[in-house]
Amino acid sequence: MSLSESVAPASATPAIGGDPRAAIDAAIDSGVDWLRDAQDSDGYWVGRLESNSCMEAEWILALHVIGLSDHPLRPRLAKSLLREQREDGSWEVYRGAPSGDVNATVEAYAALRAMGRKVDDPALVKAREWILARDGMRNIRVFTRYWLALIGEWPWEQTPNVPPEVIRFPSWFPFSIYNFAQWARATLTPIAVLSAKRPVTPLNPASRLDELFPDGRATFDYGLPGKADGDVWDRFFLFADKALHTAQSLKITPLRRGAVKTALEWIINHQDADGVWGGIQPPWIYSLMALCNEGYAHSHPVVAKAIAALDDPRWRVDVEDVSYIQASVSPVWDTVLSLLAVQDCDAEGAAAEEVERAIDWVLSKEVRAHGDWGVKVKGVEPGGWAFQYENLKYPDVDDTAVALIVLAPYRNRPGWAAKGVKEAIDRAVAWVLAMQCRNGGWAAFDKDNDKRILTKIPFCDFGEALDPPSVDVTAHVLEALGALGYDARHPAVARGLAYLKAEQEADGSWFGRWGVNYVYGAGAVLPALKAVGVDMRSDFVLKAADWLASSQQADGAWGESCASYMDPSQKAKGRPTPSQTAWAMMGLLAVARPEDRAAIERGVAYLTNAQADGTWDEPEYTGTGFPGYGVGATIRLDDPKLQERLAQGPELSRAFMINYNMYRHYFPLMALGR
Repeated sequence: MSLSESVAPASATPAIGGDPRAAIDAAIDSGVDWLRDAQDSDGYWVGRLESNSCMEAEWILALHVIGLSDHPLRPRLAKSLLREQREDGSWEVYRGAPSGDVNATVEAYAALRAMGRKVDDPALVKAREWILARDGMRNIRVFTRYWLALIGEWPWEQTPNVPPEVIRFPSWFPFSIYNFAQWARATLTPIAVLSAKRPVTPLNPASRLDELFPDGRATFDYGLPGKADGDVWDRFFLFADKALHTAQSLKITPLRRGAVKTALEWIINHQDADGVWGGIQPPWIYSLMALCNEGYAHSHPVVAKAIAALDDPRWRVDVEDVSYIQASVSPVWDTVLSLLAVQDCDAEGAAAEEVERAIDWVLSKEVRAHGDWGVKVKGVEPGGWAFQYENLKYPDVDDTAVALIVLAPYRNRPGWAAKGVKEAIDRAVAWVLAMQCRNGGWAAFDKDNDKRILTKIPFCDFGEALDPPSVDVTAHVLEALGALGYDARHPAVARGLAYLKAEQEADGSWFGRWGVNYVYGAGAVLPALKAVGVDMRSDFVLKAADWLASSQQADGAWGESCASYMDPSQKAKGRPTPSQTAWAMMGLLAVARPEDRAAIERGVAYLTNAQADGTWDEPEYTGTGFPGYGVGATIRLDDPKLQERLAQGPELSRAFMINYNMYRHYFPLMALGR
């Protein structure tokens, strides 16, 4: 069965009481068999990474922009948009969102018009009515403005100006590209190249979007909306943006040609071996357009490789006559977590061949090249792992931490020494320790990437521009260090623990930066505390356990909606999911209080009853790309002006949410195994 296919959930009501061991053993056996069948012949596991329809809409537009309007993929992508449209005519950021997203809806609308769909097409009528009813064109984000500018439907002068000269700023300068988060840096650079030339590939006259401007374009206000709590820096950057546009229009840019050349060299140097950039969609798609606009032919090796990646089944998902392009791919993440599930289930013997192939594959993916992180972190040998297949520039701390947990038992096993397991572990530990931030926590890709002034720049209204430390990444690092024998006496562990304690919420939970949400945070922290020898009867630990136990639903499960990132009433509330149930159970199991036994058994009953054909069904999105806060860190949800300030509500228009299609499988296995 494909990892992207849903499995019909079992309808049985979770039973309570009796010895659950037989049900656990049966579920584990079935789940491990499913994993064995699902493993790729190369040794890795990977599930589909679902996001939102902006991916397909933007590829429809990008192929038009680079002169490939006849690409056979475009009609298949258009069908995906029609398949994903909500009943109200909009498109959403995550499944079951309380409302559609204006950005996804405008981009999908523009893409369908670019494909020749008529104004009176029923799908477009519904979408247009939804957009106009919300004054949607006034409230679109920066990226959507760029897309409309590229096809001649928005004035370039009313998009945030990103001068390519930024590529030459030294790393110590506040506005250096290396002070932006990895994803923002890799996206900003090609957008700067595009902004320098303001290219337009107009739509067919019959496909123009005049109907989205019912009062006419001449009277439409294209300007960026003001911020509800704008300060002097917000006003300064808006003024600076206008000044940069004026200078560009008057051609007062004496250093531009050299800056564009340097930026193009940076882009080419950062292409991954599989043809994409940064292992994610935005740098891939913008870099491709930037190169084509600068005269690189479709046959140029760099461009040809980027276009060919669209037909790579590792990136493209075909469902009958419909195609989706994934925003990223997660083979390393899925593989190390699958291995951890096998270990937790004590099933290495039953899956010995699969485990060996998987570990060999993981070792082959160790990053041994200096990436962008090396600009700020000196004197450490490259080590660790990235998220994707071929991403050498951006190893991440989270994948590396879980890889260390998985590899730790093999350090001294006969037969593995010759494969370099110990050396890989030593390099990764040294790299991770060097990446610890000044506040004791760990971020995903960079060290001390927390200059909040950058979030004031108009370009940075898309989601997260920074990559500061997070609770969940820090917890995984501490769990890894604990697996390798470190404890609270080690200075790095002590600083990490202090960070976790300082970040605990008043109710005992922790914010989940990379997973939804507080259930993910608490479920990550508690096992980490146990791993490094924290007293699990400490008050702050018991407070977290109380919170998790109190959040259990009547059916024995846990669930939390993505809406909890903006709506505090949705904290630990939402449809039950196997992955979130597993996170909560693993948190309670780490604390191991007798009084939580009944809650854990109810969780076991939910998971064992919900399993079907060896796995679980989970259409809900429980992975997080961006919460949409801008700063990349938790913020106060009790701010009455929060929605106005961020220009998003629980629909998460500035956010990026993910359904990792293997979360539904390996996390329940981990919980049952433990």
